[in-house]
Amino acid sequence: MIHELSTVVLAQSDSWITFDVNSFLQQFWNNTFDGLAYGSIYALVALGYTLVYGVLKLINFAHSEVFIYGAYATWFTFYFLGFRPGSTPELPVFELIGFLLLALIASMVVSGGTAVVLERVAYRPLRKRGAPKLVFLITAIGASFVLQQLLFIWRGGNAEQGIRLMRNEEVFSLFGGSITNVTIVTVVAAVVLMLGVNYFVNKTKFGRGIRAVAQDPDTAMLMGVNKERVITTTFLIGGLLAGAAALFYMMKIPQGASYQGGFLLGIKAFTAAVLGGIGNLRGALLGGLLLGMVENYGQSLFGGGWRDVVAFALLVLVLMIRPTGILGESLGKARV
Repeated sequence: MIHELSTVVLAQSDSWITFDVNSFLQQFWNNTFDGLAYGSIYALVALGYTLVYGVLKLINFAHSEVFIYGAYATWFTFYFLGFRPGSTPELPVFELIGFLLLALIASMVVSGGTAVVLERVAYRPLRKRGAPKLVFLITAIGASFVLQQLLFIWRGGNAEQGIRLMRNEEVFSLFGGSITNVTIVTVVAAVVLMLGVNYFVNKTKFGRGIRAVAQDPDTAMLMGVNKERVITTTFLIGGLLAGAAALFYMMKIPQGASYQGGFLLGIKAFTAAVLGGIGNLRGALLGGLLLGMVENYGQSLFGGGWRDVVAFALLVLVLMIRPTGILGESLGKARV
């Protein structure tokens, strides 16, 4: 019965929503693997939201612009290395790895630097004055628009044409779904970076300082923890992760960098952080991967225009059932 009604059109042939079960089943594994790649990018950006919220209880809405500055850094690195929009060059493996590592370093440095400057200029003066949380939130939104407009003034409103160094090619198939080289690199790198951050926070001396400030900043200061240094480092780590995500974004998305390109992705990354449990490092990874897959499933099932709607509907559903998110737990109580 389900197969006979595999495609149910809720209006006429030009309907704004469909319920295409056949497409969902046929594309299930392709959507799963592709969703893991998108979800890994969301997760890396979501880690920045989670870290800052865990330490300051602040939603840093300017983090999306920290990400897009890294995307521009990636684009300009490729450009200065002599690559141009258009055909993908045929590069030896070691040269390709070297160029990608250079772009990764540039992107992480720019995004990390942007995050640190943002903390120093926008948030630190508010902390010194004991500003209420609402002021921090408004400042974050304002800083987001300022960073956007700086890019607009510098590069204009048109997106940079995408520059690709690596073709998105199938490496092998699994359950009938295609797994590409870009998917493998993105997912593996995201997991490695997440494990690295998790180790840093839970196993190092400075990580214990981060957890101490997240749990009780006043007591942490009495115990000799430099609160300002911890906050700066937290912003730096979030920026470095956003810069890494920017490189994978430029490898995955062909449109290139745009001054508004970080807005929707930033909202989705924040959604991933809340979905997994904001303040929980593993929750950010889980939320990002889950969000990437679900939005792909929704696109096949309901139509391309419903991709984003399905993602946010999932968030609302999870919060109705579990308001703290799937793995909701504060950073100050993080466990290995």
